[in-house]
Amino acid sequence: MHTTLDFPDLLGLIDERSAAFRAAVAVAPDLDAQVPTCPEWTLFDLVRHLGEGRRAWAATIAAGPDATAKAAPRDASAPPREREALLAWSAAGTRELLDALREAGPDRGCWAWWDKTQSPLTCGGVARRQLHEIAVHTYDAQVAAGAPQPLPAAVALDGAEEFLSTFCTTTVAWPHEPAAVDYHASEGRSWRNWLTADGARAARLTTPAAEASDASARGTAHELVLSFYGRIPLDSLEFDGNRGLFDQLVDWDPEQ
Repeated sequence: MHTTLDFPDLLGLIDERSAAFRAAVAVAPDLDAQVPTCPEWTLFDLVRHLGEGRRAWAATIAAGPDATAKAAPRDASAPPREREALLAWSAAGTRELLDALREAGPDRGCWAWWDKTQSPLTCGGVARRQLHEIAVHTYDAQVAAGAPQPLPAAVALDGAEEFLSTFCTTTVAWPHEPAAVDYHASEGRSWRNWLTADGARAARLTTPAAEASDASARGTAHELVLSFYGRIPLDSLEFDGNRGLFDQLVDWDPEQ
């Protein structure tokens, strides 16, 4: 798939979204408040998840291209409960991740769980995945703080494409009739997901497709991303064609 953001852009946006995440945590009324978009977590749990995860990915990147599993973080100490110290702990995790990515560069191989998808097993692919996990959890923190904001346009457009590449492509056979499903961002970008016995593959549509899709969904890039991650209902989008295909996609787990 075409990428929207180059490696320096990804690193800059990881830093920027991480700062926005901490800003939301800083103004939230209570670290023990439930996160409405992650109802099983408090805001403290969300900070811990993001901080521990970024440290683990920093260690995985540092382990090099021959690593065969996700590495344990080098600093496994528990996050502090006091807000200012917690924010500093969170910022330190972001620095570890960015330092590891800068040292490795975009083209070096890296272990990742998406080996059956179209997303590359490189540090560039990891950086892209990290940006969008951080971006969605920044939105979660903003919701918990009572001040949700739309994802920045560049992040949302790349986030829709990265989700399709990482979560919606596989070499596992599609268990239903072959189909083509389109996604249209109102900002003027579209993607198609082909579902066949050979698996699922996706691509950006740079010109009008020669054949019509079996179903399509339309919304802003922000709405597409939030619906992909279950932050807003799927029916927040506009649909054409066979609406049931989207329910089949949601229910499909290629790993089972």
